[in-house]
Amino acid sequence: MSNSSSIDGVLVQWGDRLFYPGNQIVKVAPEPKLSAHLLRQRANAVRARIEATVVRRAPQVMVKVTGGGRGMKAIAAHFKYISKTGRLDIEDDRGEVLRGTEDLRGLAADWRLGGTPIDAIGFRREAFNIMLSMPRGVDPLHVLKAARQFAQVELAGHKYVIVLHDHQANPHVHLSVRAESRHGRRLNPRRADLLRWRETFAEKLRGHGVEAEATRQATRGVHRTPEPLWRIKAREGGWLRKDSAESSNGFRNSKSCAAAIKAWQQIARALSESGTRADVHLSKSIAAFVDEGALLQTRQRHQAATDSHFTRAQRDVNR
Repeated sequence: MSNSSSIDGVLVQWGDRLFYPGNQIVKVAPEPKLSAHLLRQRANAVRARIEATVVRRAPQVMVKVTGGGRGMKAIAAHFKYISKTGRLDIEDDRGEVLRGTEDLRGLAADWRLGGTPIDAIGFRREAFNIMLSMPRGVDPLHVLKAARQFAQVELAGHKYVIVLHDHQANPHVHLSVRAESRHGRRLNPRRADLLRWRETFAEKLRGHGVEAEATRQATRGVHRTPEPLWRIKAREGGWLRKDSAESSNGFRNSKSCAAAIKAWQQIARALSESGTRADVHLSKSIAAFVDEGALLQTRQRHQAATDSHFTRAQRDVNR
């Protein structure tokens, strides 16, 4: 195997680990069973994602499940909320645009009876609310088009509606999807689904000329886990019994970051041995990126420890 093929093999193996977390196995001595042409294509795709992540720092997409209705009353209320009581256009899965209170009532009736009937108040989630967002400065119409294509791919067979919000700093789309599909299958988003959804949304945005990435926090060297509001309030009130869940999650994230750093180091080493100037330059950019990420993690852990200490001290003073 030539030196260039060997380098491409390392990029594919460790690049999959970084950017495609579904691939959990990394061989120490990668020997990809691909033709030289396909191997080069995949390696160049990894190079492109590295360039976007560590050099250009491409904007990261956000795809988040924000909740969901457990009955038609809650679902209809969400329709009303995201459409500003019918003042904003609502686009359904057939491409029809609805507007006004009369259309909202018709939409709710269609969802209530379009499949297994949904009771006014129920105990299981009958719809999922999803938000797709990009940072300030991105054309809202591109966000809407990408969200529409995302839904066509990931939510095929389900009733859903899309509403664009372009009146706030970050252009974003609210998407509500009926949990039960037309074929009777129920949607149940898991962590792997959210990772794939981010990849799909980023891909659709790039198709419209918008630079977007869906890189995991660990890959970017970020160690930031939002703390649930109830835990914050409990700690402030002095009635939180233990922080075991937070500690466990932090440990898991630390392991993910360590694995990502190892993958970055393997890729940087391979690129540094390349005979091309671009690969060597990319290797140096990775080294700087990893150092910066490791420093950021240290700062965040220090800040978290300081905040926790301050909260405990403040609670003791208030007693």
